[in-house]
Amino acid sequence: MRNLILVLGDQLDHASAAFDGFDQTNDVVWMAEVEEETTHVWCHKLRIALFLSAMRHFRDELTTSKRTVDYHQLHRQRSQDRGKSFGAILRLDIKRLEPERLVLVEPGDWRVRTQLQAVADELGIALEVRPDRHYYCSIEEFAGYAEGRKSLLLEFFYRDMRKKHDVLMDGNQPAGGQWNFDHDNREHFGKSGPGTLPQPKMFQPDAITREVIELVEARFSNHPGSLEHFQLPVTRQQAKSFLKNFIDNILPQFGLWEDAMWTDQAFLYHSRLSVPLNLKLLNPRECVDAAVEAGRTGRAPLNSVEGFVRQILGWREFVRGVYWLKMPDYIELNHLDHQLKLPSFFWDGKTEMNCVKQSLEHVINHGYAHHIHRLMVLGNFAQLWGAHPRLFHEWHMAMYLDAVDWVSLPNTLGMSQYGDGGIVGTKPYCSSGNYINKMSNFCGGCRFDYKKRVGDDACPFTTLYWEFMDRHFDLLKDNQRMKFPISNVAKMRKKPQEITDIRARANELRRIWAGAAPKG
Repeated sequence: MRNLILVLGDQLDHASAAFDGFDQTNDVVWMAEVEEETTHVWCHKLRIALFLSAMRHFRDELTTSKRTVDYHQLHRQRSQDRGKSFGAILRLDIKRLEPERLVLVEPGDWRVRTQLQAVADELGIALEVRPDRHYYCSIEEFAGYAEGRKSLLLEFFYRDMRKKHDVLMDGNQPAGGQWNFDHDNREHFGKSGPGTLPQPKMFQPDAITREVIELVEARFSNHPGSLEHFQLPVTRQQAKSFLKNFIDNILPQFGLWEDAMWTDQAFLYHSRLSVPLNLKLLNPRECVDAAVEAGRTGRAPLNSVEGFVRQILGWREFVRGVYWLKMPDYIELNHLDHQLKLPSFFWDGKTEMNCVKQSLEHVINHGYAHHIHRLMVLGNFAQLWGAHPRLFHEWHMAMYLDAVDWVSLPNTLGMSQYGDGGIVGTKPYCSSGNYINKMSNFCGGCRFDYKKRVGDDACPFTTLYWEFMDRHFDLLKDNQRMKFPISNVAKMRKKPQEITDIRARANELRRIWAGAAPKG
């Protein structure tokens, strides 16, 4: 054998650089389902099933295209597996197959990359790591962009990407005369609610997916989440259909309502394209191009198109650049010195806080919740609570279908938990219950009062928000974006009893909801 081509579960791309120069006679594709990737974090059942189904479909497509695939499936009985980790299985297969060289496209996880490199070094075989053409911005390009800058701001990076790739540009100026339309994209539904919503595209499980679901139910029965809602794209063809449905039926209203939440509505006007994108079943360019074309032909307004483009061409590329620029030290950052475990309701959704319950029901049922649920409900609570940022990242990696380390870590530890002290976000993203009340109808059906800071019926978000500001007063007082809440805390401190009561109630909540480690 000449090359053993290593293809990971988030690299299901037929146009991958891994296949450049592929020799059907002398090269073999290597893919492995491994237990460690389901247990290093306590993975949601739906997440396990998604990856295994997509991998098996990709394997069959490769075989149909006359490429030899050496594939390792998980079995119902662990004793039948050839190893628990990528490293363990690869070590055996190198000895069995005796390839001249290993070929790998840049993985999305530092842990996996170092594990595979360690095996290659141990056995004295060359490992060729090829660039991942899936992204607009290479790791090296982002490092060059970041060099010499005192801070990394998404807005400036996003503008550079727009110019470089000529996306939504009128010559040297942004389309519509402004770079982003955030101001137009913060509407809430009001008392009348969202009305009739577009139907999300769904796919019924085929024989391969049904087999995977049976395996997961049998082998990972103690894992969190539900498998009742497996309606996801698992092939390239399905992913393209998923994208088309979003562009045609959902994108026109996406921008206006992208920050809104509503009871029992998990998807609203969101694309959910992060799943097929992060598995590489879709290319970001075709998503951006399709949205821009919809805007050009009048099928979607500019505020929706730009908001969608910014998430892919801007934020997605930005956080990947930060990840590879700052790892491996990044995962250990804990700027606020938070140390608590997450409360046990993060795993089962059993809480009286209606907004948290609603958000967690989406996660448990679908392995999904849109970005405001993630950032301003679940992430907000974890930060105010005092959860260790790495533990919040591990929870996110376990419970979300679109979570791959490169995208999850900067979003959770950095953006959500401010664990990096401002590398990704310029301030802690936190709020009292007032913001949640504004952007949803959750508070009306909750036993807690979002306006109250203390008392048994006080909203925990409101209590913990002001306690957070008081606790981190010295750390945040010079941050200009925190000027308003910090000034309010300064006023509260002139009435010692109010601050004392807030601190006491916050401590009481932490005693009631003492963190619990996952059972897995």
